[in-house]
Amino acid sequence: MVDRQGRVTSRFFEDYYWERNTVSNVMLRTGAAGTPVQATQASTQHLDVTAYPSDASVGPGTRFSLVIDITPKPGMHLYAPGAAQYRVVTLNIPPQPYLRTAPIRYPASEIYHFVPLNERVPVYQKPFTLSMDVVRENTAEARKATTGMTELVVTGVLEYQACDDKICYNPVSLPLSWKVGLIPNVPGAPVPPQQR
Repeated sequence: MVDRQGRVTSRFFEDYYWERNTVSNVMLRTGAAGTPVQATQASTQHLDVTAYPSDASVGPGTRFSLVIDITPKPGMHLYAPGAAQYRVVTLNIPPQPYLRTAPIRYPASEIYHFVPLNERVPVYQKPFTLSMDVVRENTAEARKATTGMTELVVTGVLEYQACDDKICYNPVSLPLSWKVGLIPNVPGAPVPPQQR
């Protein structure tokens, strides 16, 4: 990716030609994503959530993202990585057939000073986004198992603990899901060597 002056601002490398990032996934990771696809909205007393995939449909070997836009309610904060004494906000995706997940991408946090205990901890108080890359496996077994399927539903749980200036609330586990269409290999596309 280059800017208007022709300077390289980011690079994306792939280990194997049969696993590839989508254009939408690359745009999302560079902060230039468009309108969410099939977004799901949810709310708790602490925050509002919009969950969506980077792509409407994926083929074998597609690397796409599961995205969560989180808006804390006024006065609330969630704990960011590095908050050792508190439950950090995280996304748990249980193992699902023929899907491989990567670590969560966290945005930069801010330091919150809790005056009564003279604590300084990293938190999210403003709207922020969590994302996780997922690969639809491109093995012969995976392709056979998904033949005829037109849709994939990925399920997960957003876990967090929210606090305000006076109260730390009980930890919350919020179920979420992402829905994407399934498309087959491009006709005539080469089969990975170890799959033949």
